[in-house]
Amino acid sequence: MKKVLFVCSQNKLRSPTAEQVFAARQDLDVSSAGTNNDAENPLSHELIEWADIIFVMERSHRTKVQARYRAALKNKCLICLHIPDDYDFMDPDLIQILQSKVPRYL
Repeated sequence: MKKVLFVCSQNKLRSPTAEQVFAARQDLDVSSAGTNNDAENPLSHELIEWADIIFVMERSHRTKVQARYRAALKNKCLICLHIPDDYDFMDPDLIQILQSKVPRYL
């Protein structure tokens, strides 16, 4: 089973939506986190180590993850989805974007 982590800034809109969208898949163990210290579920070294695949929503997230967790990222797949912070939680447009971008990496 692949362990998949979705990351945005606050872990309130994009990454929790992605977590919900892909949580129903039987072949995935899914979680989400935020890069900001005051995020709903702040990103941690343990989460990075847990994940096989890490999806970030923006380049700035990728930069933060790489700077803070460089050693833990060895042998990890870190993918930027290029999804701006323009969507509400479970926004149908966001769900469609996630469903079109994520599966090719799984």
